[in-house]
Amino acid sequence: MLLALASGFALSNAYRTVAAITGPPLVADLGLSPQQLGTFAGSFHFMFGAMQLFMGIGIDLWGVRRTILVAAPLTIIGALVSATATGYGALVAGQALIGVGCAPAFLAATVFISRYFPVHKFAAVSGMAMAIGVMGMLFTGTPLAWLIEKTNWRMGFWVLAGMSLLAWFWVWRSVHEDRLTRNQSAESDAPRESLRQALMRFGSLLKIPHTWGIVTLSFVCYAAFITLRGLWLGPMLISRHGFSLVQSGNVALALSLTAMIGPMVFGRLDPGPVRRRRWLVVCAFVFAVLFAGVAFEFGTWGDVIATLAIGFLSGFCILQYADVRSAYPAGITGRAMALFTMAMFLGVAAMQWFTGWVATHAQAWGMEPFGPVMGSIAALLVIAALAYRLLPGPPKLG
Repeated sequence: MLLALASGFALSNAYRTVAAITGPPLVADLGLSPQQLGTFAGSFHFMFGAMQLFMGIGIDLWGVRRTILVAAPLTIIGALVSATATGYGALVAGQALIGVGCAPAFLAATVFISRYFPVHKFAAVSGMAMAIGVMGMLFTGTPLAWLIEKTNWRMGFWVLAGMSLLAWFWVWRSVHEDRLTRNQSAESDAPRESLRQALMRFGSLLKIPHTWGIVTLSFVCYAAFITLRGLWLGPMLISRHGFSLVQSGNVALALSLTAMIGPMVFGRLDPGPVRRRRWLVVCAFVFAVLFAGVAFEFGTWGDVIATLAIGFLSGFCILQYADVRSAYPAGITGRAMALFTMAMFLGVAAMQWFTGWVATHAQAWGMEPFGPVMGSIAALLVIAALAYRLLPGPPKLG
């Protein structure tokens, strides 16, 4: 069952990073500006993040299976709209539909793990699920670059639409929650709350002081990685270092492999709730240093090595999921995860739009855009890490 759920997350990762390889052909074919390219990439994440509230409530009230089976067909429709798009507006609409359809993907997997696996295994199992999900990024590396060079950028969306249909059937066939017994039996025996009650309980999360530190860090960290891997990697390597599309795809593939290893490693190294928050602050600062290194451009190999290191270190985001899991009662796990995931992907949308704005203005001022883009990401990471450190933490962690 978990593999079937992870397949949806893998496709979600493919869709959210497709702009890194399709970006240059889209600019050439449809004449997109850097800011339009950022909006195109960010529209998926905006809708993905905005729908987390409803997906979290849906999962809590109606279960993982039903929520995915209802939402996922929009992914297929969105991929078809993107594949047949003749202009910027249709591209954005297609990405928005895909974002809604993919919205329950990883949330469903993490809630499934939290309900049906012991608490002490949450970080390790989630790390494995995230690693499986990151495999979707492998497609948007060399394979997609090769496919686009042999055909066109539209073929990538046609292939993803077919893969999405297969994933839907896999979930329909394999995921049956009634065959399992929850760890929280009391929770499963509790009366089902109404939609109004669910919305009120979701809003009550924002009244908890330690929510704001968690949300602030989640808004920036994953966004930093996806903005690099999912938007600027291909254009940067092609423009800054003269790479071909396939060579850029090779780097994207290597980056995806390191990003696949990271969650498994950090999941196994999870230090527990007392020290985990310190680890998160340190990792966020190291993340910022790596982005600053790319901003200052220490040659071709310097950029490639720093990029691969960013991919590996992005795995520390799995500790953020464990942080959420330990910071809230089991009864609101779905909504807490949904709020966290919403912040993550609204952060991606905001960062991709913002860095598109930075790149557009840098070009207008006669500057190479990628230094300012990566420098702005580094600055945001520092601000988020300081906010997480200084804002209140969960009382039980002291």
